[in-house]
Amino acid sequence: MTSTRQPSPAILPLENGDRLTRQEFERRYEAMPHLKKAELIEGVVYVPAALRYRKHGKPHSDVMGWLFIYAAATPGVEAADNTTVRLDPDNDPQPDALLRIEEAYGGQSRISDDDYVEGAPELIVEIAASSASYDLHDKLNVYRRNQVQEYIVWRVGDRAIDWFSLQSERYTSLHPDAAGVIQSRIFPGLDLPVEAMLSGDLAKVLAVVQQGVVSDRHQDFVTQFATQTPKNSL
Repeated sequence: MTSTRQPSPAILPLENGDRLTRQEFERRYEAMPHLKKAELIEGVVYVPAALRYRKHGKPHSDVMGWLFIYAAATPGVEAADNTTVRLDPDNDPQPDALLRIEEAYGGQSRISDDDYVEGAPELIVEIAASSASYDLHDKLNVYRRNQVQEYIVWRVGDRAIDWFSLQSERYTSLHPDAAGVIQSRIFPGLDLPVEAMLSGDLAKVLAVVQQGVVSDRHQDFVTQFATQTPKNSL
């Protein structure tokens, strides 16, 4: 007996510039386990080139060390590396790093049943080559529109770090204080000595954030969480 079943259509690979729905983007991405990073920004697919050590790998690692120190000292806060975030029907970015307040403690994102971040993390960090990067244009607008509260872009080629804070639906730049340190408005104690980070002085970067997580402002933040009843325990 001859089968009448039609063969399943092949799943096309992701290509730079493809215009896809989020559902189709995720379907194709899941079919490419060898692909380590791809993003959907405003309905357009971006597949980055191979990443280099000094221009991406090392700064990315330093950022993660900084965020991990803070998350380890702050119950109710989690850090993640290269995780796809479902922001809206046209946007599935995969930020280099993020810091989020757990949903149970009032955070604005959640973890879906299929293990994606859904909604906007409170803080996102991207490692970019320069100010020409789409991280400072299309992505910035997507993050602002979706209420990412703080957005950091490390422009490696320009030797600069931009830290944006969402104020009245617009991003405003945060600047270093007299000691050269930027302090997060959302995560008290998440302090960044900008020149130390830019120069690769990770020991100083970690020392500053370790001081931040024993400060009174950080303790007040942690105490605020401790007095809350996690939503999933109700």
